[in-house]
Amino acid sequence: MTMQGRAVAVGGLREILVPGGGRLGGVAPVGPVGFPVLDPGSLSIDHDLLRTGSLETYLAEGWMPLERLPGRVLVGTSLPPGHHVLDGLAARLGAPVQLVALAPWALREHVLAVFDGEVADAAANRLWREQPVVSARIVLSRGQRTALWAALAVVVPLVVLFPRPAAALALGIGSAVFLAATGFKLIVAMRGARFDVVEQVTAEEVAALDDAGLPVYTVLVPVFREANIVAQLVENLGGLDWPASRLEVLVLVEEEDDETRAAIEAASPPEHFRIVTVPAGAPQTKPRACNVGLSLATGEYLVIYDAEDTPDPDQLKKALVAFRRGGDDLVCVQAALNYFNATENALTRMFTLEYSYWFDYMLAGLDASDLPIPLGGTSNHFRTDALRRLGGWDPFNVTEDADLGVRASAMGYRVGVINSTTMEEANTSIPNFVRQRSRWIKGYMQTTLVHARQPLELIARIGLRRFLAFALLIGGTPAVFLGVLPSYLVTGAVLLMPASITAGLFPAWVLWLCLLNFVLGNSLMIYLSMMGPYKRGNFNLVLWSLLNPVYWVLHSIASYKALWQLVTRPHYWEKTAHGLTTHVA
Repeated sequence: MTMQGRAVAVGGLREILVPGGGRLGGVAPVGPVGFPVLDPGSLSIDHDLLRTGSLETYLAEGWMPLERLPGRVLVGTSLPPGHHVLDGLAARLGAPVQLVALAPWALREHVLAVFDGEVADAAANRLWREQPVVSARIVLSRGQRTALWAALAVVVPLVVLFPRPAAALALGIGSAVFLAATGFKLIVAMRGARFDVVEQVTAEEVAALDDAGLPVYTVLVPVFREANIVAQLVENLGGLDWPASRLEVLVLVEEEDDETRAAIEAASPPEHFRIVTVPAGAPQTKPRACNVGLSLATGEYLVIYDAEDTPDPDQLKKALVAFRRGGDDLVCVQAALNYFNATENALTRMFTLEYSYWFDYMLAGLDASDLPIPLGGTSNHFRTDALRRLGGWDPFNVTEDADLGVRASAMGYRVGVINSTTMEEANTSIPNFVRQRSRWIKGYMQTTLVHARQPLELIARIGLRRFLAFALLIGGTPAVFLGVLPSYLVTGAVLLMPASITAGLFPAWVLWLCLLNFVLGNSLMIYLSMMGPYKRGNFNLVLWSLLNPVYWVLHSIASYKALWQLVTRPHYWEKTAHGLTTHVA
């Protein structure tokens, strides 16, 4: 066959049926009946011909031109004969069409291989091009830069001329923000404590689902340099209670990561697991990889898991029940996260206390109060079409999950919480913890700056109450952590140094406010941490809550690293190492 342009061999043709139900090459065919059959080894792809159409068209419509033959065009399709999309192909291609059956995944893989540059560009830049105001590609907008320079022009001379009053004012403002943010969390968490879980899905509702009528569900698993744990994927996700014929698991592996790809292949994953090579590009972040997966997803619903995750077996079915109950404006439901290695050391215990309070009380309170919910990095279940309308994930935001939750709220969608848990690995190492938290805090800073670019417009869309909640939760969290170390140092000076010395440094009201902040603010956070274990019965963790002030010192260290990286490396993805635990899920 004569080929035009660069051509590659076509695979994935096992699903061709010979008319009359015959066999091709000794393989029992399972695809549509009625298409002409060609020798798979003789098929090629004409790249120039393929590029006369678009990536989006081929993926959405399920066909692709393969090459020009004398008097006709050979077209591969995953659609059955008689499908309406196939009727107009001859007119669109300008020649008679000969159809050959092509397995759905073979079609998507070949389209991805040919359009890899376009896929990489869209995954990185589509949100920026279509909705630049909500993209974190630019750290500060023009208006924000102007406001920053104006503020510096006022503040710097005041600090130079009046250092003590300026420092006192800064400490006073920081203490007020600390108390406001922690008080807000207490109120929301106490509201969440009144509910078991807002989206309570019963075992009876799950059992009532008919497996034969379930929709296709896509699972995205972005991995990078995780060859040591990626083989667990097959076991961890193999327990999901969902028919394999309606489940596609896309393992997203960076182009350069041959070691992880080889480890997955060595694990012999089942047929519904697919390894998707993420084309090289910048920024090299988890959300960019997820955008590649989103472009290939065929599921009506979609969920993200990390490589080490072990979700409840019925989690997908609970999410489906919640979506059907919640209405079209429910774009996402978040499952709770917790840790299987909670008792490994002091850090894992504090991690578990924090997550238990956050997912079991805080998110439930935000849901019950109809406030924006910042998503966790995993176990987010989406309506796929709605996720695409949102623009997918922001690849330049290093907490793309929190940003997406706020963006969904700003566009009028709801985010819910379901009574299902995914078990993860808690950080066992302090340096690894600081790396992870600095990325999370930097992402909260990015999200605050992005959604504060047009504050009046945001207030008009979501209301003042929800805007204030966003400001206290997303903006207040980094501010609180930045203020922890200065507040603790001043409080320590008050308690340890003679009053004659401390009185000469700061006014009395600042010293008392810092002391009040230390006692009351930390008491509130210790109390919130103590709430965490009660819903899950982990009462052995309660007394560990007393270490929360020390735990917050680690957060404060991470916050200063985050601020430095926001200035110097805003889009750098600080990689968290997994597989460090000695415990087994």
